[in-house]
Amino acid sequence: MTNLIDTALEKAQTILKSECSPIGLMASPEGYPHVWARDSVITSLGALLSPGHEVCLRTSLLTLTNQQSELGAIPNNVSVATGHLDHTNAGSVDSNLWFILGHLFQYRVSDDAAFLQAQWPALEQALLWLRYQDSNGCGLLEVHEAADWADLLANRFNVLYDNVLWYAALRGMADMAQAIGRDGSRYADMADDVRHKIRIVLWVGPENKTEWGPNCPGHMEWTHTLSQVGPVLVKRPFFLPYVAFRDFGDYCDVFGNLLAILFDVASPAQEKRILDYLHQVGIADPYPVRVLHPVIHPGSKDWREYYRNNNLNLPEQYHNGGIWPFVGGFYVAALVKAGRLDEARQQLEKLAQVNRLGVAEEWEFNEWCHGRTGLPMGYPHQAWSAGMYIFAYMSVTRNYVPILTEATLTKIQLKVNKSLS
Repeated sequence: MTNLIDTALEKAQTILKSECSPIGLMASPEGYPHVWARDSVITSLGALLSPGHEVCLRTSLLTLTNQQSELGAIPNNVSVATGHLDHTNAGSVDSNLWFILGHLFQYRVSDDAAFLQAQWPALEQALLWLRYQDSNGCGLLEVHEAADWADLLANRFNVLYDNVLWYAALRGMADMAQAIGRDGSRYADMADDVRHKIRIVLWVGPENKTEWGPNCPGHMEWTHTLSQVGPVLVKRPFFLPYVAFRDFGDYCDVFGNLLAILFDVASPAQEKRILDYLHQVGIADPYPVRVLHPVIHPGSKDWREYYRNNNLNLPEQYHNGGIWPFVGGFYVAALVKAGRLDEARQQLEKLAQVNRLGVAEEWEFNEWCHGRTGLPMGYPHQAWSAGMYIFAYMSVTRNYVPILTEATLTKIQLKVNKSLS
């Protein structure tokens, strides 16, 4: 490892020290002084691997549980100052998804079944709320525009990102149920069905031909739309960002596709196609990683006038092709998972470089950067930028992806225990 890569690790760990508040992992002291459901769980992928920070996720999960709604919704964020739900951006689908996954990650590192048992009612309620988001009974979640992490992007209805997390959450519920002596087979069956349908509905190309057959659990609502998708697109080297009522997106949602790789929604053939494509279009240039390709311009059917809000979602900015270092951490991990270790090391170096940048000072671990210039444009000291750098670093140095796959559980426990001894 180079000096820059190792220095970035030290700087990232310093950032985490300032982000672990009394009520959990704060997203950013300057811009987001809240415990966000998605941010805290994503940040925890690095925090759980950093001695002294393991308790931060547990605290975050308890804070979110205390603010769970009567219907089971997990809050988007909780103010560190008040300890209550902040209603500025109150609604999101992925808060419940990351909440469930956070418990899975916590268990895979701590092996604390008692905590799972105590939290099980909240987990089941969170899952029930998610099931109600399947408005037509097709098995996939139907999501409103801008109702997840991409809160200024018009992904909608059967959205890739949310449904990949839906698969992962169901698999996680099955594993956690088994860990506390419950029958998780129903959750496992639901997960298999979701993955099967993601591969059918959101992939265009010969790689999904094995998913079709006389017993394919199709849905009439998809039939007309998919009859348009195939002839128009023929094939694509990535999962589509969404399929909606008589409509579909034709651009690469990079985060959603990386999660599809890391959570095994993508088959090996699809994984190769996606990573080859991302390399070919230079998705990590100038830094890892631009989150959308190609970008959406005014006049496109996917353009919305609200993209101009606060000058944010213009082409090559924010969710519309901006660079998000935390997603860059997932990119490095996906390369490691695919065995592309040399490329992963190269991208880790570039991830250290982008986290070193700052508006006011070096090592800001900025929220996001312009997709063409690479210059930082978001809030500094972003917890998930730091946490995902640590996660990417650990993935590269260990030559496997920790936490996200159950197969690495024993290795994780041995390494964490060794570091604490």
